[in-house]
Amino acid sequence: MLDIRSLRHDRDAAKAALAKRGDGGYSSVVDDLLAADEERRRALAQVEELKARRNEVSREIGQLKRQGADAEERILEMRSVGKRIGELDAAVAEREERIRQLLMDLPNLPLQEVPSGGEDANVVVRQWGEMPSFSFRPRPHWEIGESLGILDLARGAKVSGSGFPVLRRKGARLQRALIDFMLDLHTREHGYEELRVPYLVTEEAMTGTGQLPKFADESYLSDRDGLWLIPTAEVPVTNLYRDEILAGTELPLRLTAYSPCFRREAGAAGKDTRGLLRVHQFDKVELVRYETPERSRDALEDLTREAESVLQRLGLAYRVVLLAAGDLGFSGAMTYDLEVWAPGVEKWLEVSSCSVFTDYQARRANLRFRRAPGERPEFVHTLNGSGLALPRLVVALLEAYQQEDGGVVLPEPLHSYAGFSRLDP
Repeated sequence: MLDIRSLRHDRDAAKAALAKRGDGGYSSVVDDLLAADEERRRALAQVEELKARRNEVSREIGQLKRQGADAEERILEMRSVGKRIGELDAAVAEREERIRQLLMDLPNLPLQEVPSGGEDANVVVRQWGEMPSFSFRPRPHWEIGESLGILDLARGAKVSGSGFPVLRRKGARLQRALIDFMLDLHTREHGYEELRVPYLVTEEAMTGTGQLPKFADESYLSDRDGLWLIPTAEVPVTNLYRDEILAGTELPLRLTAYSPCFRREAGAAGKDTRGLLRVHQFDKVELVRYETPERSRDALEDLTREAESVLQRLGLAYRVVLLAAGDLGFSGAMTYDLEVWAPGVEKWLEVSSCSVFTDYQARRANLRFRRAPGERPEFVHTLNGSGLALPRLVVALLEAYQQEDGGVVLPEPLHSYAGFSRLDP
């Protein structure tokens, strides 16, 4: 969440930053928030005055009683003061809850370099690799996968409904090979610690990373247990150190985890739903960083390059897109999307979003560090990115490396992981 002290200090700057995201009614939320904050502080000041008066009256009562004088008037006054303090305490608690709710409704402030506008204002920062060319009409992945017997959409839908594909035989093994390949790359070459995390998390964990309350309708909930299926491993990994204070020497902290991910995507019905383009359950390798505030912006570049290295090793053409403020995720301050070219569907497909969240998630999850013993704790800056997300990576591989005979040749780095170099028709 945002720092209310910063909002107090420069309301107009906060409004201007939020306005870059588009008309979300954020200006009025800021005004309502600061009005509630002013009422809370005013009530607190009155409480302090009344408590001081109560202490003074208590001393007077004690003195009157020692002198054998009548203290009834002072006792009645103290009761009146106590009653008023109770009323003000209730008002303070009410305002604090209102402030908390309003802070939850405000997204993060985009960094200054993030362009204003929506999706059409996104900027292609760079592009890598050659788009494949074919002497035949390239087929979409669902035709390739079904003809090879590695993709079974019909039986997945029979078991769980649309958006839950089944990979079979070498298709399942290919996906496992990709996961192992990416985890090895990030742990051996990029210095990440591998984790195996829970796939069900608490409401507090979902709130800490910003999924709740904003995206409750797009998430799966087990009502009986009050646990949420994770939409990404970002949630359990980022929350590992919630309510803890790390030593400055522990930063930067780099963590990676494979997990299945579960998303309703309630607002995406009918959009790119064929094959593996948009599904409700998918696999992903996640990268999470805890950084010091002064290092987090540079760390975003490092994180993005680490995710790019997967695509480069696999020889897939891709581009890096800087998202405009209106296309940013709710918690993000700046994001690069990695989009891989899929020639069968003739589309750029997002396979990673690499984001810096400044201290937004850290304030929600109370993630702090202390630079040196005895120094004041500070909020860490968090980052995360997919390194990479499946199954769109599988889509790009099948479509980019398809052969005229209906087979698919795998890039060399996957041969030892998969145990084969080609998918044969």
